[in-house]
Parts: sequence; C-alpha cells; structure tokens
Amino acid sequence: MKDQLEALRLQIQQDVKAAKTLEDLDQIDVKYLGRKGELTAMLKGLANVSAEERPVLGQLANQVKQTGLGLIAARRDELNREKISVIAETERVDVTEPGIRPPEGHLHVMTQTIREITGIFEKIGFYRTRYPEVDWDWYAFEALNMPPEHPARDDWETFFMDAPVSDKKKQGKMVLTPHTSNAQIHELERHEFPIRMLNIAKCYRRQVDATHTPMFHQFEGLYVDKDVNITHLRGVLDYFAKEFFGPGRVSRIRPHHFRFTEPSFEVDFSCGVCNATGKVNGQKCKVCKRGWLELGGAGMVHPNVLKACGVDPKKYSGFAFGWGIERLAMMKEGTQVDDIRILYQNDVRFLKQF
Repeated sequence: MKDQLEALRLQIQQDVKAAKTLEDLDQIDVKYLGRKGELTAMLKGLANVSAEERPVLGQLANQVKQTGLGLIAARRDELNREKISVIAETERVDVTEPGIRPPEGHLHVMTQTIREITGIFEKIGFYRTRYPEVDWDWYAFEALNMPPEHPARDDWETFFMDAPVSDKKKQGKMVLTPHTSNAQIHELERHEFPIRMLNIAKCYRRQVDATHTPMFHQFEGLYVDKDVNITHLRGVLDYFAKEFFGPGRVSRIRPHHFRFTEPSFEVDFSCGVCNATGKVNGQKCKVCKRGWLELGGAGMVHPNVLKACGVDPKKYSGFAFGWGIERLAMMKEGTQVDDIRILYQNDVRFLKQF
C-alpha cells in the first residue's frame, strides 16, 4: 500500500502539472481526493494491514492528500493569473479614449415655450408671478365681475373642490382655477403700482378634443398704471406677435364680451397648420376649422374689477390679456401639431423633435 500511495502522489503531481483549465483541476480533485476518489478507495484497505503499519500508512495517506490539495491550489492560482493576464491583454481599455455619452433628455416643448414667453415680456418690463392653481371663488369669478348665474360658474364648466366653503367673507367655494385671471385680483390687492405682471400657471376645464385638454397652461398679462389706454394694449400685442411668431403670420382683433374687461377683444392668429386656408390636403383643418385660431382674450380692465380690489378706477386704468400656451406652441412656425393632446402623451419620438 505504501507503494500505491507514493504512486498516487506522483500521478496527482503529474496530472496537476498537465492541467490546462480550472475545470481540469476540479476533475483531478474529484478523481483522486474526493469522497469517492482513489485515495478514499485505498484507505479502505487499511483494515487488512497490521496494527503496527496502520498508523504509518494513515499518516502517509494524509500527507498524500495534503500534498495533492497544495498542488491543486498552487496550479489554480497559476491558471487564474494566466486568465487575468489574457483578459487584460485582449480586453484592455484605453482610459484616454472618449466614452459613449449616455442619452440626454431636454426640456419639454411646453417648458421651452413658457421660458420663451417669459423672456419676451421681460424685455418690456413685465415681471413673472405665480399664484394658486387651487383658489377661491372670489379670485376666480366674483372679483372678476362674474355674476352667480354666469355659465363659467356652473359645475359642468368648472372643477369645484369637494372642500368646505371659506369662512372668510366673499371667498366662497374652492375651485381648480379655470383661467389665470385670478392672478389679476391677487396682484391688484397688493396696491403696488405700476403693475406689469405676467402670470403663467396650469388651468383646468371640462373639455377634451383636438384643441382642448382638461389641464392646460395659460399666461396672463396685466398692466395697470395711471393713464393706460388701448393703444398701449395694441402695442404690446403687436410686439408679442412679432417676437414670438415672426414674419409670415397674421393677427387680428375682434370685438367681444368678457366680464372683467371693457372694451373686450378676441385675439386671433392665422393657423400655422393650414396657413390660414382652413384646409389640409383638401380636408377641413382639424385645429382651426376656418383658417384662424382663437388664442384668447384681451381688453381694458373693467372698473368693477378695480373697485373689487380697492383700486380707484378714476385714478388707475389698465389692460389684461391672456391665452393658452399649448395653442401658442401649436401655432409656432414649423411645429405642425394638429392635435393638442399629443403634447401630453409622453411619446418620446414626438417630444425629441423639439
């Protein structure tokens, strides 16, 4: 048995030296030193040797096992180092080579439009404000000269909040603001003149179609000072048309009626989808229907609005204007958006065009 153990040691040493992979070493370990390996089989023969030889052979068998394990561990380290060396050579990274830039997002088209509008009005002295998008009836309707029976104050037109009525005088119910005109009241109540306010915020109405969404953005301009008249309003509207739309687009103003301005006007711009023809590929334009897109309203601030805020209409006058930012974005030269709802569908293929 002593000769067999010595031969096994030599065989293990020879096979370990010839091993080329880590898998080969695993097989050698199992073949010679495993629970069902050759060394275990030899040790079963110790029962047939004399009591005097048994300790000597047992010690020799343990030496063979420890030697084998040491040879396998040493060869495993060698193969690991060779593997790492090969990887380092074949998969070496040039740290000076420019990496692959991860995809980068950009501002949403609505954010871009809001920033552009803000910049345009800042050039003529308007300052940006931000007033609540959840407000009281007083600011959304009452102080804006809208009587209780006005259609806008109907549940089918406006989102009224399921909340207690304000315990403060006149404030009434809580609403999701249907327009940004509530900012006029907040700003006038401050009594800090001159007012050159630009309020941009979300609005909410019960409308959904190609030109309406339940949530949309508006901007509200308000200029109040001594001796403000309608020529100032026309100058501001003409300035905005030139700055935002550029050449090739036409504007028009039509007499209209708003409760919070007098006189009042509708402000229209020629449609950028159909180029004011009212047709696209022989079909009626889905956006404007007739060549013009109504953006919103404008007019001189109604004396009743000034009075509601404690401002003397004989001393101060002003004008207000405002309309939807989504419609502005749709009418921008080259935009060609024929359905306002696509702005909020989060389709990256669409959004990354802007």
